[in-house]
Amino acid sequence: MSSVGEEAYVQLTTFTRDGRPKPAPVWIAALADGRVGFTTGGASWKVRRIRQTARVELRPCDRSGNVLPDAPLLTGEAAVAKPADEQAVRSAIHAKYGWQVRLIEAFGALAKLLGSSVGSSGVAIVIELAGEDSA
Repeated sequence: MSSVGEEAYVQLTTFTRDGRPKPAPVWIAALADGRVGFTTGGASWKVRRIRQTARVELRPCDRSGNVLPDAPLLTGEAAVAKPADEQAVRSAIHAKYGWQVRLIEAFGALAKLLGSSVGSSGVAIVIELAGEDSA
């Protein structure tokens, strides 16, 4: 099986304070130290939930978030990246997704110029994987 960091998309499941799962597809990239990471809007609900409850689940999926057949369930602990880790996550995402990242950044910059908060204050998230379960 390939590393989850090699997948194009993963379904990231974060959890509310009362334990309800909230899945969302994200891009993911492997980091040199064995962790994985992704970037997202700083005000997103997934970031708010990660700040409250670090526990996450990851499963390979398609871009719509549909879990792939026989996809393994990985668990881990997520955190907003510290400044030292943030650039590593951003570099890994840029290296993996290239023009797609640049296109999204261009739309975000345009939205910001037009007065929208859509393109503002992104953050990087790092995930320390705990292991693998059969699903």
